[in-house]
Amino acid sequence: MTEEIINALSKINGLKVTARTSSFVFKKVKKDVRHIGNELGVSLVLEGSVRKAGNSVRITTQLIRTDNGFHIWSENFDRKLDDIFALQDEISLLIADKIRETYGHLRIEGHLVEASTSNIEAYNVYLKARFNHLKWDGDGIRKAIELYTQCIQMEPAYSSPYFGLAYCFAMAGSWGPDAALLDLAEQNIKEGFRLNAQSELGYYAQATLSFWGHWDFQKAQENYIKAIQLNPKYTEAEEGLIELYTAVGDFDNALQHVDQILTINPLSTNHFFTKANIFYLMHDFGQAEYFTDQALHLDPGFTHAIALKQLCLIHNGKQKELTEYLKSTPLAERPQACQFLYDLVNETKNIDNEVIEKVVREEEIRTLFPWNLFINAQANRISDAITELVSCVDLKVGQYVNFKHTPLLLPLHNESEFQRLVTEKLQGTYAHINLVASREDKAPALSKEEAAPYIKRLTELMEEKDAYLDSGITLRSTAKMIDLSPNKLSYLINEFLGINFNDYINGYRLKAFQEKATNPANSHLTLLGLAYESGFTSKSVFNDFFKKKTGLTPKAWVKKTIADKN
Repeated sequence: MTEEIINALSKINGLKVTARTSSFVFKKVKKDVRHIGNELGVSLVLEGSVRKAGNSVRITTQLIRTDNGFHIWSENFDRKLDDIFALQDEISLLIADKIRETYGHLRIEGHLVEASTSNIEAYNVYLKARFNHLKWDGDGIRKAIELYTQCIQMEPAYSSPYFGLAYCFAMAGSWGPDAALLDLAEQNIKEGFRLNAQSELGYYAQATLSFWGHWDFQKAQENYIKAIQLNPKYTEAEEGLIELYTAVGDFDNALQHVDQILTINPLSTNHFFTKANIFYLMHDFGQAEYFTDQALHLDPGFTHAIALKQLCLIHNGKQKELTEYLKSTPLAERPQACQFLYDLVNETKNIDNEVIEKVVREEEIRTLFPWNLFINAQANRISDAITELVSCVDLKVGQYVNFKHTPLLLPLHNESEFQRLVTEKLQGTYAHINLVASREDKAPALSKEEAAPYIKRLTELMEEKDAYLDSGITLRSTAKMIDLSPNKLSYLINEFLGINFNDYINGYRLKAFQEKATNPANSHLTLLGLAYESGFTSKSVFNDFFKKKTGLTPKAWVKKTIADKN
């Protein structure tokens, strides 16, 4: 539910929505909403709960300001699970409306969530598969493959699991020993596109297969960009594009994009690792270690960051810290090889060639980095290193895609075979496109001339019919009363009247309250009672708006105004 609402709201241009990874950091965490807002860099937080019982679900939601903890809106929903997509759409639209009414113009489509399948059980299995998929490690990918396959068996006409399965096959085939998985990835992409020809998930899967599976950088770039164009806030696809730019050495473009996705997903372990890896390949080991530590702070068990941390400690000459880290970290990659590599890089001791031979004979299975290759290169066993590199690059094995800029392979750079690999595998393989995803809707909804008659109708509605007295008035209901679309009314109020909808309505309510409060005939009534009579919906809304507009509390303002009249 949470992820679907995030995805739905992310479709709205001009609305910054923190991605799922960063949002989920605070799941089941009791923390002041103001601190959460500060960590995520957001003005509003949506919190709530989902309780499932049989075929029914109860959902509670609250939209809260992070500057003062003020509750803008809350609602409870009781529905059947059969209507889950309609419920996701309803909640997403209500949230978007409340944000628009409070903060300013947004163009909101009629629907934000489309039912991807009518098979709710298959949908539940898909969500479990995606949960494992997003662990980004070998065990998670293997479990995701099992669940995506089960989902397809339950609902063959559901496109999303085909694309998820294709991604997993592409990564497993690239990083593992079974290249036949790449063909399975291709088959699933074709089937998914047959069912849904315009899916960002599909283009992301195709880009992943092209990049990691085939090292076809141009085709990968084209498909990453298509995925991002369909969903400009799809940070997983943009991260894939960053990894592509990193592999070919376009570090400026890679850093620009990684900083962009960190504004959308500021607490993503993956994104911090990706940024750390860029700096590592730029040979900036201090920055690389810093951002690796950021990733590990968010997830101490993230194996990619653990392995990169090992390399950073080697390059930064932190022998004691490395030794302690290897002892205290069960998930560390190849601890003995790592210690040998430290000695080779930092020349702390002479290592017998027979000992090195024993270490590099150890089979590497599912490691992030090719430790044997690094040891051979640093031990000046150039022939062995080149043999391994040529073999694995020709096979397009995932661990070797960054070979050109990997610091530990510097001893190989003058070798003709290394230069041949760079020329054949990395040169002239993609276009230099600086993709800037538009996140604002700049098209004017109304011209000044078109707006004028509607401004007149709106003014008459407020001043002659006192529509603001209705405590349940919304932008959508107001738009209906003046025969204008909600998107155009939102634009009109914000662009031509220079105010958001809530402040526009509450401005009339404030004026009505001030007239009532200074009328001697109402002296027997409470100020809060008069506020409710004027259309205000709660004590907190009334007091907050009154103080913002007058600089005084209602009581102080009434006292001062009556005194001034006398």
